[in-house]
Amino acid sequence: MDTLDIAGRISIPVTEIRMTAIRSQGAGGQNVNKLATAIHLRFDAQASAAIPDAVKLKLLELSDQRISDDGVIVIKSQAHRSQERNRQAALARLAELLAKALREPKRRIKTKPGKRAKQKRLDTKNRRASVKRMRGRVTDD
Repeated sequence: MDTLDIAGRISIPVTEIRMTAIRSQGAGGQNVNKLATAIHLRFDAQASAAIPDAVKLKLLELSDQRISDDGVIVIKSQAHRSQERNRQAALARLAELLAKALREPKRRIKTKPGKRAKQKRLDTKNRRASVKRMRGRVTDD
C-alpha cells in the first residue's frame, strides 16, 4: 500500500505519514515488556500537498485533541497485541478523521410550529391562567 485513500476523493502518499513503534502502556504480561507493539502516527496535514486548503482549514476548526494548533495529527494505537494490527488501526483512524473533515454539514431548515401546536399552547396558557385566578382571595358574600 503506497497511498491512503480517503472517501475516494483524497489519496495521501504513505511517505508523508510517519509511524514509529513504541512500547504499549498498561498490563499485558511479558509481551508488553519485550516488544514495541504500539504505533505512534504523525501526519503534518498543513504541509501535505495531497490535502486541499479547504480541508486543511476544516481540520483546524475541528475540536479534536489529536490535531495540534499547527495542523499536525498525532494518533497513538495500542489496542492490539501485534504491531501490524495497531498500524492498520492508526491508519484507519487517520482516514476517519480526514473523512470527517471532508463531510459537508447538513443545512438546517428552519421550521415553524403548526396551527394545532399554536392552539394547544394557547389552551394550556389559558388553563394555567384560570387556575392561578382561582387562587385569589376568598370573599364572604
